[in-house]
Amino acid sequence: MRKTCDSIEAWVRPNIRRLKPYSSARNEFSGVASVWLDANESPFNTPYNRYPDPLQSALKQRLAGQRGVAPEQIFLGVGSDEAIDLLYRIFCQPGKHNAVSIAPTYGMYRVCAEINDVAYREVTLNADFSLPVEAILQAADADSRLLFLCSPNNPTGNAFPAADIERLINGFDGIVVVDEAYIDFSSQPSWLGRLCEFPNLVVLQTFSKAWGSAGVRLGMAFALPLIIGYFNKVKYPYNIGEPVQRYALAMLDRADEVRRWVADTLAVRSRFVEQLAALPSVRQVYPSDANFVLVRVDEAELLYDRLVAEGIVVRNRSTVTLCGNCLRITIGTADEMNVLLEAMRRYL
Repeated sequence: MRKTCDSIEAWVRPNIRRLKPYSSARNEFSGVASVWLDANESPFNTPYNRYPDPLQSALKQRLAGQRGVAPEQIFLGVGSDEAIDLLYRIFCQPGKHNAVSIAPTYGMYRVCAEINDVAYREVTLNADFSLPVEAILQAADADSRLLFLCSPNNPTGNAFPAADIERLINGFDGIVVVDEAYIDFSSQPSWLGRLCEFPNLVVLQTFSKAWGSAGVRLGMAFALPLIIGYFNKVKYPYNIGEPVQRYALAMLDRADEVRRWVADTLAVRSRFVEQLAALPSVRQVYPSDANFVLVRVDEAELLYDRLVAEGIVVRNRSTVTLCGNCLRITIGTADEMNVLLEAMRRYL
């Protein structure tokens, strides 16, 4: 079904369409005012005495050039989680609409649904962690507003084929969210290059993973300007602080260094997977397009507890759909992975 801007407007909650957002002089007089006496700020402790740019214009301009999109196609949030929550608040009427996703996947899609009183419909992946495209489409109905696809997926690590995702974007009568938190580690191209083809597509990315900035809490959403306009309408006025904006601008100057970090991570991942697969009680190491691997072992609970006793924390995913006896292991430094392997050899 062909999606249009009129379709998107129709999916937005009526109260959000009518909403008059908070008005800020930082928006109204940016670039023309030199004396700011409107916001009851202190005149001391420059530059942190002033409220930050509510639309992060300088940072978006830099990001736009780096990512090949327009500044008007970018939303910046407190991690990707803010964008996820805003999508529910923009498109889903509590107690009426629903969201569709896959299982297993990133847990905040469900948490945000429950916070917003939105029904959450899970469709289990195929046994090989591939997308059950037809089952996903069949799970949707006239009240389905959001479809979340994490690719590369967490915790499985695999990136989904573009053809499958495209079928879902075209077939789902609502907003399709492709969460690319781990895209920098993947051989698959980002969906940013095709953003203008699909009016109902939202792409999420983050500074938390490849950019080594999880502590800063800065996420990105990319979409048509119409959708980004609603993000900006609903978000809190000054959601991204001045120190974070300055930090992110500085990080963008380190793009070559970040690429080296990614290359190092992929090299360590490759060596680690080879050594991990040789351990006698490891049943399967799943292919990964991310900075982690999912591994199935004989007794995951026991191994997890023993590793914790040695001060080594991985993620036990044994209770997650399709992940019985599985641990998710983040790729750290070569030394860290060697410490983990030595500990695992003592118990496997």
